[in-house]
Amino acid sequence: MESSDFHHSLALLDWQIELGATEAICDAPVNCYDLPAAAPGQPRRAKQTEQPSAPAAAPKTPVEADGAAQAREAAQAAQSLDALRQAMAGFEHCALKKGARNLVFSDGRPGAPVMIVGEAPGRDEDREGRPFVGAAGQLLDHMFAAIGMGRSDENAPVYITNVLPWRPPQNRDPSPEEIAMMKPFLERHIALAKPKVLVVMGNISAQALLGKRGITRLRGTWTEAHGVPVMPMCHPAYLLRNPAAKREAWADLLDIRARISAH
Repeated sequence: MESSDFHHSLALLDWQIELGATEAICDAPVNCYDLPAAAPGQPRRAKQTEQPSAPAAAPKTPVEADGAAQAREAAQAAQSLDALRQAMAGFEHCALKKGARNLVFSDGRPGAPVMIVGEAPGRDEDREGRPFVGAAGQLLDHMFAAIGMGRSDENAPVYITNVLPWRPPQNRDPSPEEIAMMKPFLERHIALAKPKVLVVMGNISAQALLGKRGITRLRGTWTEAHGVPVMPMCHPAYLLRNPAAKREAWADLLDIRARISAH
């Protein structure tokens, strides 16, 4: 290489470094994951062209399986809402109970024609022991007051509960195992409350009662669960983050009022 070529190449390299280049590359791409050539006399293994399959879901632990069985037994034994509350308060198999302040059982009027099923308690609900008492709860009250209903309304009451009665740490989503463990209590709660209409608020509630997620697709369409008509709706917390969705929520509320009036 002539001296002028060397200094020219060096100048180009310095210029690239000033631009932020940190690594040298070859003329052709190099597959860093390619297997090295086999040693002489040894067959080369075939390249792995497919991603390894995901590991199979871990089977339920004995504690989870026993907890679900205990929940079913305790729920079926409850012959009233008070008995169900006591059964849930004495249930020790769900780890969420250890980190929660209070059992959040229900609010509103038992026997109301509309039963609202939320997801899980938040900080305010955990502190007060009632569902939907924070900002989302205030919006929920305004929503149903707009169609002449409310948790304390004597003529058109609503009844409110959650899928889970204890607050998950840091308000995380409940795990599928936690939902499955507590589902027998929710099913018994519905059977004892005997609502005419279920309002499923949010993805967690839809997963627990309908076996589906995607609340923005499910909302606004009547379905059924446990022999009761179900209206899926976006959770009030979602509406606070997405005010434009309130228009669709209003249409859902009007459908609920029309359904109740028809009975």
